[in-house]
Amino acid sequence: MSWARQSCEVVMQALIGGFAEVFTFSTMFWIVTGVTVGYILGVLPGLGKATGVAVSIPLTFYLHPVAAIAMLIGIAKGSTAGGAVSAILLNTPGEPSSAPTALDGYPLARQGKAGKALKMGLYASVIGDLLSTIVLIGLAAPLASYALLIGPVELCAILVFSLTFIGGLSGKSLIKGLIAGCLGIAFSTVGLEIETFIPRLTFGMLELDDGVKLVPMAIGMLAVAEMIVQAGNIRKLDAETAEIGKSNRREDRNLSLEDWKVCAMPIIRGTFIGTVIGILPGLGASVASFLSYGAARRAADRPEEFGTGRIEGVAAAESADNAVIPSSLVPLFALGIPGSVIAAILIAAFVLHGLTPGPLMFKENPTMVAAVYASMLCASLAMLVVGSLGQPIFARIARFPIRLIIPGVLLLCCVGAYMETSSLFSIYIMLIFALIGFFAKKFDYSFVTFLIGFVIGPQVELTFRQSLQLLNHDPTRLLQHPIAAVFIVITLVTLVLMARSRRNQPEAPGVATTKSLNQGGEI
Repeated sequence: MSWARQSCEVVMQALIGGFAEVFTFSTMFWIVTGVTVGYILGVLPGLGKATGVAVSIPLTFYLHPVAAIAMLIGIAKGSTAGGAVSAILLNTPGEPSSAPTALDGYPLARQGKAGKALKMGLYASVIGDLLSTIVLIGLAAPLASYALLIGPVELCAILVFSLTFIGGLSGKSLIKGLIAGCLGIAFSTVGLEIETFIPRLTFGMLELDDGVKLVPMAIGMLAVAEMIVQAGNIRKLDAETAEIGKSNRREDRNLSLEDWKVCAMPIIRGTFIGTVIGILPGLGASVASFLSYGAARRAADRPEEFGTGRIEGVAAAESADNAVIPSSLVPLFALGIPGSVIAAILIAAFVLHGLTPGPLMFKENPTMVAAVYASMLCASLAMLVVGSLGQPIFARIARFPIRLIIPGVLLLCCVGAYMETSSLFSIYIMLIFALIGFFAKKFDYSFVTFLIGFVIGPQVELTFRQSLQLLNHDPTRLLQHPIAAVFIVITLVTLVLMARSRRNQPEAPGVATTKSLNQGGEI
């Protein structure tokens, strides 16, 4: 503990030297290049940060270590922010974690407020990313000791607590929300069973041994299903698009002081949620963005309006989504344990350039660590510049006739699904879930709760089995795990409060998470 504090002080003292090393033309060029490439990859559905970082690692072999790592982190940061562009303009998230952004961002775009939504998404992304990077700088070394306290029992309790948000995101029908969440958990069990490696629900298909992939499933349920719905409303949408093209009102393009007042608390809350979720290994950006969106909806005066074009919905989702990337490096830097897919991929880059992630790197390479921190702060500012310059170009997509957009979106969806596994089977999965998503939209079942169940399901199962073994099937041993006991109590209290609020509230005429999607373009 004491040496961790001393290591943190050493890193902070070396931060000035880190900035001196980063502020060179070569390093700044590669930071901006990484952010730009990542932003473009984020806009394209399925071609997200994991693909970009993995493909780019061999290209950094001849770069200076700081420039190489800075470029890779820039790709991850830029891709996370860029995913909001296609989510807002086309209802096609570049990353699964950008799906909540589409719930309110896309209705705003259909109302002619694409510029406003894009700007809020960008600013919320930069704020969340910058604050989370500062948290990484301040807490990575001190948290080395405390992170050891998070074991399977504690993580299982945290995941169960996360599942309680399904009730808060289930729209006007709690039963339909729970059904969608349970279906998501059911689909997450497809593949080899984690202990015996016996195939479950694979129906003899070897391609399903690794389970259903998240990217083709999310693209099919959200993007392809939406394109099918929009194709049925193509005349109305063309007329709507023409109106968007004629909208020159300044308030539709710029953010007002009132918008900032409304979004300030969702951004702060989302940044906090994303930072905490990122520090905890295995949860990921999708969980953070959905939890932040759900928290913003529950805290709103008129939660039933979420999904019809509320700017704070975009702010909440994007701030949490982007806060996950820097904070997910905390367990990597502190313990050498990757807290996310990106962190796992970055291990190869760190080792390639002579920096072994873990507690000792704060002692052995404090200047290098400080330079990485400085480059991450510069990448946050580069993301603001690249996004501000590129958004006017991307915003023009909203003025294209929908009959021209649908074929292009479907092509990108197929490319994104194929890139996940380099197999046509992913496209078949995408089409199957597109059919499921189409009927889910028509019958008012929540895609949000389905995705939360799908993302959390495998982790809940694994940690629950590990917890049973650690506790020896004795619930009284939970008292030996105070963190887990606290989260279990919070879960029970949340369920009671949620049940009371459901009983006291009248049935809302709209559904925040699915209303706008069910209506297609008729918003």
